[in-house]
Amino acid sequence: MSSDADRGYPWIFWPFVALWRLVTGILELTGRVLAVVLGLVLMIAGGLLTATVVGAPLGIPVALFGLLLLLRGLF
Repeated sequence: MSSDADRGYPWIFWPFVALWRLVTGILELTGRVLAVVLGLVLMIAGGLLTATVVGAPLGIPVALFGLLLLLRGLF
């Protein structure tokens, strides 16, 4: 049997710790999915802006930011 010092919390708090870990895991996964979707949207918007000559100075950074956001969401 592990002691309280091994876990970092008393055994009586185990249900609360398990619930907290479940909620943070769900929120982390949701954040990653949102980052991937937002990255794709920004890449498409940046590509469309870059297709117009006037919007190219704004479209390239937007597309790059979308790519970085997509990569951050995936890895």
